[in-house]
Amino acid sequence: MPSRHRRTETAASAPAASARHSRRQQEPPSFSPSSRGAQPAQVGRSRAARRTSGSSRTTPMPAAQAAPSGNGWGNGGNRGHRVNRGLRSGNALVRRHPVRRFIGILLLVILMALVVLAGGGWFWINARLNREQMLTDAPGSGATTWLLLGSDQRDGSPGAGQDTSITGFRTDTILVLIKPRHGAASLISVPRDSLVKEDGRYMKINAVAYTSGYRSLTSQIEDITGHKVDHVALIRFGGLSKVVDAMGGVNLCYDADVNDPRSGMVWSKGCHQADGGMALAFTRMRYSDPKGDFGRAERQRQAISAITSKALQPSVLLNPVTAGKVLSAGLDSLVVDERANAIDLVRMVLAFRSASGPKGVTGSLYWTNPNYFPNRRVGSTVLLDQARNTELFDQLVQGSHEPGTVGGV
Repeated sequence: MPSRHRRTETAASAPAASARHSRRQQEPPSFSPSSRGAQPAQVGRSRAARRTSGSSRTTPMPAAQAAPSGNGWGNGGNRGHRVNRGLRSGNALVRRHPVRRFIGILLLVILMALVVLAGGGWFWINARLNREQMLTDAPGSGATTWLLLGSDQRDGSPGAGQDTSITGFRTDTILVLIKPRHGAASLISVPRDSLVKEDGRYMKINAVAYTSGYRSLTSQIEDITGHKVDHVALIRFGGLSKVVDAMGGVNLCYDADVNDPRSGMVWSKGCHQADGGMALAFTRMRYSDPKGDFGRAERQRQAISAITSKALQPSVLLNPVTAGKVLSAGLDSLVVDERANAIDLVRMVLAFRSASGPKGVTGSLYWTNPNYFPNRRVGSTVLLDQARNTELFDQLVQGSHEPGTVGGV
């Protein structure tokens, strides 16, 4: 397991600063890469205030490309980035619908009741959890942040998909789930090809865990967001298929016909009840999607939201046989951080449901160049907009961001 003080660096566009308030007062530098293979300018951004005194970690990174017009598919990069208007809209106080509030409370009561009735089963779940050292020693932010990962073994094993061109494993699904003390919960995708710097060399963020361990990946996410990750949950893609089959399938939608041999996705335009194998292919397909990895991120959020909603339906939650199968399949494919327990998982599911609903915030990180080439070895990457992402996550942690869609998708 890599050391928690491993030197990892995020490639982005924020200026140097010794503290959070000074960082906000500076405008990020910009540059326009002229060709493939050009090396980005280096700009330092200190995180000493968020590290222990023994850490030698620094974060030099490439500056961003100036033009923000690519930050969204034809939307000029401004989609979903709105100023918070608080709890009032005009003169009318925005109140949560009483029926929805009751349903939310009822779901929580049901979950807690099951915990109490299960008795020893609660301790059985804790004993079954697979734990791994994934957290850093960064200070807390006040909100609760989960890092949700989907791992692709890429070895041709059953349930791992058909794309075996790259060996080892990659964390091709990276989501940041935030539940602030007050305000909207949020679910933000991190593009798998986001450019970062790990141990002095550029790489895509989905390769960090394979090369340096999950703790280093957690640290990279903390660099990007500017806030601590409290918990990590990793599910293997093969496990996703088993969970969906255990609950009897989920309803998924895609507005195009697809026949993609790399992922195994065969789809007729529209919405369909997908079994485990098709749900897995649905989350992996990108070569046949005009949006590439960004389109896949949208489908991954859709699939996980569908699974979460199905798991909380009475037909699953209150059926001991079905619930037992779903729970067993989920635990077999799930790995959590060293501090997580069964209560944390319940809170994570409820936060995910809240973030995926009409009062949540969803989307992707902001970026300045979706096709940036740092060198031939790394190839095409996504160059992140550190300044905008820092502002975004500050608002998400504080709960001050309006519900809606943000970032690149």
